[in-house]
This record gives sequence, structure tokens and C-alpha cells, in this order.
Amino acid sequence: MVTGAAVGSVRSVPRLVIAAPASGSGKTTVATGLMAALSARGMAVSPHKVGPDYIDPGYHALATGRVGRNLDAYLCGAELMAPLFAHGARGCDIAVVEGVMGLFDGAFGEGELASTAQVAKVLRAPVVLVVDASAQARSVAALVHGFVSFDPEVRVGGVILNKVASDRHEVVLREALEATGIPVLGVLRRAAPVETPSRHLGLVPVAERAAAAVAAVEAMGAQVAEGCDLEGLVALACSAGSLAGAAWDAGEALVSSPPPPLPSPAPGAAPPEPPVGPGGPRPQAPDGPAVAATPVKKAGSPVVALAGGAAFSFSYAEQAELLTAAGAEVVTFDPLRDEELPEGTSGVVIGGGFPEVYASELSANEALRKQISGVAASGAPVAAECAGLLYLCRELDGMPMCGVLDASARMSERLTLGYRDAVAVSDSVLAASGTRMRGHEFHRTVVEPGAGASPAWGVRVPERRVEGFVEGGVHASYLHTHWASAPGVARRFVERCRTS
Repeated sequence: MVTGAAVGSVRSVPRLVIAAPASGSGKTTVATGLMAALSARGMAVSPHKVGPDYIDPGYHALATGRVGRNLDAYLCGAELMAPLFAHGARGCDIAVVEGVMGLFDGAFGEGELASTAQVAKVLRAPVVLVVDASAQARSVAALVHGFVSFDPEVRVGGVILNKVASDRHEVVLREALEATGIPVLGVLRRAAPVETPSRHLGLVPVAERAAAAVAAVEAMGAQVAEGCDLEGLVALACSAGSLAGAAWDAGEALVSSPPPPLPSPAPGAAPPEPPVGPGGPRPQAPDGPAVAATPVKKAGSPVVALAGGAAFSFSYAEQAELLTAAGAEVVTFDPLRDEELPEGTSGVVIGGGFPEVYASELSANEALRKQISGVAASGAPVAAECAGLLYLCRELDGMPMCGVLDASARMSERLTLGYRDAVAVSDSVLAASGTRMRGHEFHRTVVEPGAGASPAWGVRVPERRVEGFVEGGVHASYLHTHWASAPGVARRFVERCRTS
């Protein structure tokens, strides 16, 4: 089998983008199965996911034994897609990138921004189109032709037919596609789906399924190995164009992070407007003055406790890498199991996940709840996103939480979902007032009140509002952010750890 080892440079690592005409076509099964099948043949596979999703990369990591990484042009900017890809693909023979939604679907109202097509073009990667053929025959050729011709800069190099009913059905589909000139690189038969349970926010994360998740990934790998032309897929991957520029590096990103922060406003003044340049506003480095006077620095590497485990499994790998590059020792703790924070904790980061599913267990761990409350009361930095916000509330669905914030949280029938352009309203351990960042929301919960006396962010879409809480060293918000877009977040947080 051809591998990328002979190519010699991460800049030209063989790569494929697995896309589809629409969600539900089988992208995750094919992408994860291909990663597993290639890994089983001894290849070092670099797994990537277009968009902000946290769950699919967990399955990718199981399939490859490497960290699953996101490529989101809305959160990080198109200019960071190739560097972040190259960072993840270091030392690999091949990379597989799972797309998001339909091939040309991206941020609402923003053209191709954050679409699979945009990322494929930036990476100069061929696209494999996964088509759900369950309810069509000859019409598949018209569908594929449309996707091939819609944007000439997107190179569709092959098709994988999913949910094919029979040998006869396969023959009809193959004959129809001959006219398009696009090779069929795989056929997956209509069969009982691999057991990948879902709930209110999509697939159940790997961290919650353990052995069942391993079995699911193995089943996907077997499906793809049996039904797809692995040699043909690898050969197509090897046709990807070379990429210019250096791979992203956390340490270098901290040194070369964007211009100085906007000045903090005088008491009572409105936050300054962020500058607008060509292509619209971009994230700025959230450096600047600390929230409170902290004259004495701590020696050595401050310990940053990073929440993990089944209840808090949502984070981007670059966050921990940036904290480490900024001088912190990052230690993971599990709020479901650990009754104490890591020894010497100077700051706490609590990302996304499903605390609503584990509310009773989190509530029962009273010792840890009280310790986190004490850390927050001391003025030490605490950064919480979405699930972390719920955990810091007084209660969640009536069950006691950490009580850091005078707010209550509950489940809701309404899904809140979408990208957000945000401006920091208050100086915090993460950002100076006026800092512009992009993020996303994804939850079925409500926090009341939705903002504190010093809100974290102001957003304009879907409506103008402020949200989140800045209290002492605490920054808590529903907004998920990708720190690679503004490395100064990590530097500012670690500096506060040293001086609080």
C-alpha cells in the first residue's frame, strides 16, 4: 500500500476530505471507518473534523489512536486551516478529514465560510462524496454531476455509495455514474446501522460509552474495509497538492499573537468598538491588565486543573497545548470521580459536556464542589464554558452545584445552536474589555439570570444581548471558543494563575 512516508513532509501529507450532499448520508460512518481501516493496516492516520463539533473527533481518536482535531474557518479564520491541519498531521502517513453537513453548507448567511468545500480548497485536498443511494437509481448521476460542477475549485475525486440495496441496485448506480467520469471507490450495503446511540445533542460521546464505543468503531472499520477500495482511496489522497507555510505551533503562536489589546474603558464608559479591516473584524489577542492588582508572581509552573471525564468531555486539543506553552502544568481531573482538585491548583478550566446527564452524581461530590467554590472565592482564575457554566451555578435542575454564581440552570426543550460574533463586555482573566472573538453555542439548557452585573460577552446574533458572568477571577459563559484564534487568552489566564 502507498503511504505518505516517502513524501517526507507534513506539508504534502496525503489527505482526503469525506463529504456528502447532506447531513445523515453516512459521513461519520465512512470517515471513522476509513480511519480505523487504514490504522488497522499499519498507517499513522491523522483525524480531523470540519466545524465545531466535539463528539465526532472522540470517535476519530478511538479509530486512530491520535487526538481528533477540528478545522473551523469561522472560529479560527481560513488562514489557520492549513497550519492547524499540518500541526495535527505531523508524523502521519495520511490524513482523513470528515466534513460537516452538506459539502457546500457553512455559516448561515456567510457564503462558503466554514463549509467543507472551503476547507477542502484551502487544504488542496480531493473530496470523496458519500451518497445515500437508498431511494434513488439513475438519478444518482445527476446528483453527483451537480456537486462536481457547482464549484470547479472543489475537486471531487470519487464517490462512495451508501445504503445500496442489492447487487442489481449497485449495477444500476455504477452504470449511471460512468457518464460523470467520477470513480466509485466504495459501496456500502443497506444493513443494520452500527450502534451509535444519540440523545438531545447528537451522538453519545466516546467518554461515556467506553467498550461500546470501541466496538462501534471496529464495526465501522470492518464495513469500510469490506466495501471500499482502500488502495484507490489512498492513491487519491496522494494526489493532494502541497501546502505552503509552516505548521501551527503553540509556542510560536503565543510569541506572534495579534496586536496589543484595546484599552480598557474608564469606569462607566462603553466598551470600545473593535477595529474593522479587510474582510471584517478578526479576533484580537486578549492581553492587557489583570483584573485585580496581583504584585507577587509564583515561581515554577502554575497548575491548571482541566475538567474531563464523562461529564466534561468537550475541549479543543489546542487549548491545553496553549496553556502548556504559556508555562502551565495542565492536569486533568474528573468531577464525577475526584473529590479534590490536583495538588497545587492555581487555576481551573471547565469546558463543555453533559452535566445535565450527570447532575445527581456531580451534586453528590460535595467535597469537590466546595473546593471549586473556595478556589473561585480566593480570586484564582476559573474559566467555564457551557457545561462549566452550569456546574458553577447554584443549582442544576434543582440539584446543588458549586454555587460560585448566583444563578440557576435547567434543561429546556429549545435547542440553542449557532455561531456567534462576540465582544468582551468586561475585563476578565481571559480577555480585556472590547476584545472581539468568535464562538458557538450548542445546548438545550437555560441559565437564569443569563448574565451577571459584569457580563462576559455581548453578541448581536440571533439578537442583541449580553450573556455570561465575570466575577473576580471567574469567567463563565455559554460561548464555546477556540483559543488558537486568540492565543493571548492562554497567556493572560496563566499569568493570572502566577499572580493570584
